[in-house]
Amino acid sequence: MKPVHILLVSFYLSLFGVMAQENNDVSVKKSLELMGTQFEITVVAPNEDIGYINIDEAVSEIKRIEKMISSWDENSETSLINQNAGIKPVKVSKELFNLIDRAIRVSEITDGAFDITYASMDKIWQFDGSMNRMPSPNEIANSVAKIGYQEILLDTENQTVFLSKSGMKIGFGAIGKGYAADKAKELLVSKQVKAGIINASGDLTTWGTKADGGKWMVGISNPLDKSKVFSWLPVVESSVATSGNYEKYVVFQGKKYSHIIDPRTGYPTSGVNSVSIFAKKVELCDALATAVFVMGRDTGLHMINQLDGVEAVVVDSENKIHKSSGVVFEQNQ
Repeated sequence: MKPVHILLVSFYLSLFGVMAQENNDVSVKKSLELMGTQFEITVVAPNEDIGYINIDEAVSEIKRIEKMISSWDENSETSLINQNAGIKPVKVSKELFNLIDRAIRVSEITDGAFDITYASMDKIWQFDGSMNRMPSPNEIANSVAKIGYQEILLDTENQTVFLSKSGMKIGFGAIGKGYAADKAKELLVSKQVKAGIINASGDLTTWGTKADGGKWMVGISNPLDKSKVFSWLPVVESSVATSGNYEKYVVFQGKKYSHIIDPRTGYPTSGVNSVSIFAKKVELCDALATAVFVMGRDTGLHMINQLDGVEAVVVDSENKIHKSSGVVFEQNQ
């Protein structure tokens, strides 16, 4: 992977176009809430009518994914898996089976820092200002007793998923919107939509170029003031996702604890303000952003440096910027 040139980094993402050229294409954009978060879908089309038809097709695909992976819909495949935890295997679609299989592989390479069985966690931490004490060590240990990706048993021949412990649950909060964005992009590309960007609350993937011929650009802003963009990074046929703790955290005895909790220990993470991951698929970016946040700066970056085609930028709790080996910082001009 060629070096990623970055000036400054945080978790706020914006879009910008350069290199205008004359053509008849138009850029059509629509923002809406899907999967409990804000999606912004932009396509390049011959005219607005076709553009909005393309966007509606992408929305339908995202809704299809949501129905498959939702843990709120009691009739979804994911809910059926959870309902039968410790009881029996559940036959699922090949698509969901493969998604779970990939999630397990990410768990393996991150030593469990990413784990879709995090949904089994007891919600003993509150980040709405209501907590007035640290949970006890016993409470914390009990909260993660049913977590463990090793307890997800896949049967490839019968295409079944079995959670071996009663009360276990899986959830796709740290990978689902990235997967949905990838699938929406895949659908639009298959329909010869020449360019676009799927932005799921900052987890985004792109293809082609803007209607004016310019590159899609990610705005890199001040980690402490996400309204101020310092530089722009081109995202060409690629994806980026960021995890940050700017708004949800608690402080006990002067130590800041993020809302992102280590599924292996039950303790909130500390020491990192944000993680941005760059890779081909936003599904992978989404999962690894969470994993690196949990693993911490040094361990996380060491892991990223072992992966082909993946780069990372980490902003630590002192607002200092760190990078994986393929990222090259440049002086702001």
